Amino acid sequence: MSNSRPQTKNEYTILLGGIGGDSHSVGLNILRQALTMNGYNVRYLGTQNGLEDFFRDAALANVVMISSMDGHCSYYLRKFKELMQKYQTHSCLWYLGGNLHIGDACGYEKHFMDVGFNRVFVKFVDVATVLKTLERDLHNVEPSANCPTLWGMPSVESVYLSARVSDEMLEDCLFEQQRLEVLDQWKTGRGAQALEANAEFLGRQPSLPALQERVNSLRPPILVQPRSGVALVSEQIKLFKAFKRVGARILSYQVDSLTRNNDYEGAEEAIRESRLSGVSTLNGFPVVNQGVPGLRRVICETKVPLQTRHSTRDPRLLAEISYAGGVTSFEGGAICYNIPYYKDYPLAAAIKTWQYVDRLTGLYWERFGIPLDREFFGTLTATLIPPCLAIVVNILEALLALQQGVKCVSLGYAEQGNRVQDIAAVRMLGLMADEVVRNLGFRDARIKTVFQQYMAAFPDIASRSEEVIYNSAITAALSGATRVITKTAVEAVRIPTLTDNLNSIGIVLRGVSDAACVPIDEARVSEECAIIRRETQAILESVIYCGGGSIAEGIVKAFEKGCLDIPFAPSIHSKGLVMTARDTSGAVRFLSPGCLQLDSETLEFHRHKMAERCRAEGMLSPSHNYLLIEKDVLRIPRGQYERWPLSN
Repeated sequence: MSNSRPQTKNEYTILLGGIGGDSHSVGLNILRQALTMNGYNVRYLGTQNGLEDFFRDAALANVVMISSMDGHCSYYLRKFKELMQKYQTHSCLWYLGGNLHIGDACGYEKHFMDVGFNRVFVKFVDVATVLKTLERDLHNVEPSANCPTLWGMPSVESVYLSARVSDEMLEDCLFEQQRLEVLDQWKTGRGAQALEANAEFLGRQPSLPALQERVNSLRPPILVQPRSGVALVSEQIKLFKAFKRVGARILSYQVDSLTRNNDYEGAEEAIRESRLSGVSTLNGFPVVNQGVPGLRRVICETKVPLQTRHSTRDPRLLAEISYAGGVTSFEGGAICYNIPYYKDYPLAAAIKTWQYVDRLTGLYWERFGIPLDREFFGTLTATLIPPCLAIVVNILEALLALQQGVKCVSLGYAEQGNRVQDIAAVRMLGLMADEVVRNLGFRDARIKTVFQQYMAAFPDIASRSEEVIYNSAITAALSGATRVITKTAVEAVRIPTLTDNLNSIGIVLRGVSDAACVPIDEARVSEECAIIRRETQAILESVIYCGGGSIAEGIVKAFEKGCLDIPFAPSIHSKGLVMTARDTSGAVRFLSPGCLQLDSETLEFHRHKMAERCRAEGMLSPSHNYLLIEKDVLRIPRGQYERWPLSN
């Protein structure tokens, strides 16, 4: 260690990234920008790295920062001591932060420090705290040599399907060939093999599409849908029965992180641990591992329309088992369950994979007359998503599905927090999707809308969280959405218990009921609708132009060119040039439009809104945009707002 001269920050190297199946990238992007703007040399690995990815480059860094937000940190780090011994990286500091356990992680600092970490943050930590901690820890530390040519090159995963994409319906012979391979991915796949027998069972189960068609005759005319998932079938049944008793008419399997990453062996091990301990060690329900018999037992005992919600990289086997097990709605798509979730998943491969799911969905209708719903996760990265991007992605995903014979689609939107903008967004989502799909010849398509309660970071104070949930339910009802996906008051603290979910459902039902007494500023909603329509049309037209009329090719080429770009996404296939923030009313605007093909009038509108906000915050330098974004990302969890929804 040398103290001959003070060190400057740009001499210090930080190795930063997320680990395992975790896809949370918003905080990492903000931290990366803050470290860079404050003079550190940052080697950014992005999300979903293996533990050894960090160790391979650790010798070239002063600090290694690992983020894990999905609660499975112990699983991802189980070889930490072994690798520490192998690579002998004691000269650098190791930081660990995030949501490190599926329960309350208090006390886990010691566990991970005993493993070998120097700093462990089991609760939320802001950028300012990280910067101060770094400055203190690196005082008088000799910087590592900055050797960019020695850094390991990021691996590019092989595309296991042909890179060429098409709008054509998947041919039956190719589908059947793929199906044999899909059902052989895991031992439970054989239980879904007999399509006709599956249809015979499925046709006798409660139908989500059928219930959605009757929604306007229900009181209230919106379906409340909680999400939940535990490791064992018997415990999942208990949850579903309890939700049904308090008024939830649609229920969903929330699939665990290991299944989402097709790690069925890991899920099997976790199921065994859960049986032995009596406590679920998974953050969701392992649909594939429990197989067709397990799912059929669930729906036969609960008798409620069921949906599978996930974010699986390869969802084909999950879809097969879900439908064979009585599920009548399957969520996800080539964009929405790729770009916001995976580091390197080529869009062409994703489109082909999801075309299999859509063709399977369409076959149940063509051969057996069973309509199955396909829902798209317009939530995307959940943070500061402009309505136009959510709407464009939904429309594109819907068109890909309809091309494969799907008849029922549900389009999702995540509340951003400005009621006028959120109501306008849901209205335009349904209206513009209906216009586009019918103009393209899909006149028999059923289109519904889904309102996701606020999906970004929640307040950690129960009363404030309950206020968000209650007023979010009012916005959902006012928007005219078909369904509302609920959140709980403990979002910021832990994975919700049965009691937490029941409390949330009660709050949502009360908010939905009270919405009848809440007025809507129709003039402002109309103004916002006009803005959203103009933006959406411009982006959608640019995608179709990129593909020369082909939707599938247009998606791939639009992301390559940046004509489609999702803020804060972990994917290397998204340009990452679009930045967003709130205007003074809390509505989401473009801080930087990147390469989106918006007209000059629209761009000027966003420049004006952001300049107004920056003046209000006293931020004059564009180099400090990350401070504005961080403030908006953390505004709700920090409680730095007067009330929900946000307003002037």
